[in-house]
Amino acid sequence: MQIFKPVKLNKMAENNQNQINIELSEEVAEGIYSNLAIISHSHSEFIVDFVRLVPNVPKAKVKSRIILTPQHAKRLMKALQDNIKRYEAQFGNIEDPEAGMMPPMNFPTAGMA
Repeated sequence: MQIFKPVKLNKMAENNQNQINIELSEEVAEGIYSNLAIISHSHSEFIVDFVRLVPNVPKAKVKSRIILTPQHAKRLMKALQDNIKRYEAQFGNIEDPEAGMMPPMNFPTAGMA
């Protein structure tokens, strides 16, 4: 089964009714759980590694890596800020009880451009 979502590209596209269909396969639709994101960047790209930490296990694996242009990274940041605002308006403030409590991590960056 494949799901197609029509997405409007921008305000000008709304006027022209131009849309792009985005395919979402069943496998991707299931998602991957992550409870940590590690972000690094070079002058030309942002790299977001999604990690799953398991309590009392000293080793964690990167479950997914997304590479973005700086422009797309900024759009993602704005979209996250907007969605967090709407989430908190509906469900209340998101608390971060673990802030400052993360253990030091050994994360190799070999091969980064």
